[in-house]
Amino acid sequence: MSTTSERLSPEASFAQLGLHLPPAPLPLGVYKPYLIDGKYLYVSGHGPVQDDKSLIIGRIGSDIDTEAGKKAARQVGLTILSTIKTHLGSLDRVKRVIKVLGMVNCVPEFERHPYIINGCSELFAQVWGEENGIGVRSAVGFGSLPDNIPVEIEALFELA
Repeated sequence: MSTTSERLSPEASFAQLGLHLPPAPLPLGVYKPYLIDGKYLYVSGHGPVQDDKSLIIGRIGSDIDTEAGKKAARQVGLTILSTIKTHLGSLDRVKRVIKVLGMVNCVPEFERHPYIINGCSELFAQVWGEENGIGVRSAVGFGSLPDNIPVEIEALFELA
């Protein structure tokens, strides 16, 4: 295990993952996709935007299964990273993840909300490392989400 001083930058960590970012979404309502207040970056709720700008759609437990839901949460994480990179110029501008709120569109019987949101949380831990990439979190179920997306996530970060 490398020491903190040897830790790769968030940009280098992301590059090592071999992933790419979808386009940063534009607001479809009256809100800002992000807001900087002092040393904090607030990111509005994001959905799972794909490379072609379409959304992953479906309710977990009826339209899509648990693993597809977790992948959708990872895609939301990539969408949040895209918003950060697009508007702040670099993932290196973020020092750490403070809080993640994950909302899961699911049937009433579904109980694995934290597992779904791990799709995003695991990605953030890979980008910022376990010390800075894992913050506090809530994972809750909803009867519906906008456009029938399976997951919506908002986050709070501390800027470097």
